[in-house]
Amino acid sequence: MNLILLSPWDLSLAALLILALAWLSWRLRLGMERRLLIAAARSAVQLSLVGLVLKVLFEQTQPLFIASMALVMLSVAGWEVMQRQRRRFSGPWGYGIGALSMFLSAFSVTLFALTIVIGVEPWYQPQYLIPLLGMLLGNTMNGIALALDQLSRQAWESRARIEARLLSGARWSEAIGEIRREALRSGLIPIINAMASAGVVSLPGMMTGQILAGSPPLEAAKYQLLIMFLIAAGTGFGALNAVWLGSRRLFDERERLRLDRLSGPRQ
Repeated sequence: MNLILLSPWDLSLAALLILALAWLSWRLRLGMERRLLIAAARSAVQLSLVGLVLKVLFEQTQPLFIASMALVMLSVAGWEVMQRQRRRFSGPWGYGIGALSMFLSAFSVTLFALTIVIGVEPWYQPQYLIPLLGMLLGNTMNGIALALDQLSRQAWESRARIEARLLSGARWSEAIGEIRREALRSGLIPIINAMASAGVVSLPGMMTGQILAGSPPLEAAKYQLLIMFLIAAGTGFGALNAVWLGSRRLFDERERLRLDRLSGPRQ
């Protein structure tokens, strides 16, 4: 496998493009240069630290260390889901709905892939578990965040219509059914678009990385197809869980709409 190693100088040349983009943002008064530079710095630090941690994990297959790493990844993803919602659920539910939905979907799909599809022995080998779980959590996080944001926003804007349906005798699930369907569509659109354009408009990241690392293109395509199927399943199951939990949380035991369980809009 002919792998070309990147030097710090190579990465510095690529970083110059980010600096140029930040300068253009400043010149055009877009106000995005600070956020752009902070995001670039965060990605550099975070990826470097992850690379060091994974190097240690790959050298020793300790289930406790691997579980701790997976828990940290899930915790951060749950926080990101909560922060991306304009109107999020108040209290522990604001964090718990997203984190629980990702745990049920991403972890179960990852376990299925490692034990049934790929057949890794043992299934918790960090070389396979951590990258696969990371890709599933990242994409599932986006789908769940979009779905929950759509659910809470539409429920707030359509509160009069929901209450009118409840007064006419509809159950809570019927009163919010249309909003739930729209929320699920919002969560699934990104991965559907990614699958539809894969190989025609763009080469997905994992396939590109494997080809650059020297893998045969057909084998890289197989792995990318597997990953996209897993991501689609994880995103779909996660969005379903999140929307169901979130919509149920919007109603009390007497099936009354409780929008006081949503926090105010975030600027």
